[in-house]
Amino acid sequence: MNQALELGAVAPLYKAVKQLLTQELAAGEWRPGEALPSEAKLAERFGVSIGTVRKAIDELVAERMVVRHQGRGTFVASHNTSRQLFHFFHIVPHAGDRQHPRTETLAFRRGRAESGEAARLRVATGEPVFRIRNLLRLEGRAVALDDLVLTQAQFPDLTEKIFTGRANTIYHLYQTRYGINVLRTSERLRATLAGADVAKLLGVRKGAPLLEINRVALTYHDVPVELRRSLVNTEQHEYFSDLGKDEAR
Repeated sequence: MNQALELGAVAPLYKAVKQLLTQELAAGEWRPGEALPSEAKLAERFGVSIGTVRKAIDELVAERMVVRHQGRGTFVASHNTSRQLFHFFHIVPHAGDRQHPRTETLAFRRGRAESGEAARLRVATGEPVFRIRNLLRLEGRAVALDDLVLTQAQFPDLTEKIFTGRANTIYHLYQTRYGINVLRTSERLRATLAGADVAKLLGVRKGAPLLEINRVALTYHDVPVELRRSLVNTEQHEYFSDLGKDEAR
């Protein structure tokens, strides 16, 4: 009995195929931007019908692991500037279109995971981490301050030079250099007040209201790969997410 049928004995068969495809994607069987084999070849490979493969791929598309291009096939999702803009960056002007932020790295240092960070990253307290601070500007105006926490184990050779010298987005760097594909993010939003240092960087008064976004970025099997705390000046900008529209792009 093949693997899919064995797994299908305890789950719907298309779920078993999806699980096997996810395992192969996580293992790097196909690289970002690379085409998957045709549905017919995958059906033969797993010993199932084309319909079963198609249903499995439908779920992978919905979860943004792969993308379909009409008439060309199914490809491993690849991070680029446009994908960041429509899927992962949600700060927009009160009036106007989405814009690409310009990012300036203010700090890059090594540290140890505090207990709360360790819990969200699913590592031991004190685990070696990178702490990165970025200032994001839109049309020249400082709009958001991002504080990132990454485990050194997942990004072993990361340096400030590598991070700041990336040719594309941060998530593109994770994907192309470290084989870490951010598939989704989990975010919590709340209101907060600007401390003196943050106020200076964002050009607002101390105590000004800000939007705080706490994000966990996740890869295959919902493994956390990044913590990100964003403080946003919403005087001229706001948080906007249109998931239905994003997925249609």
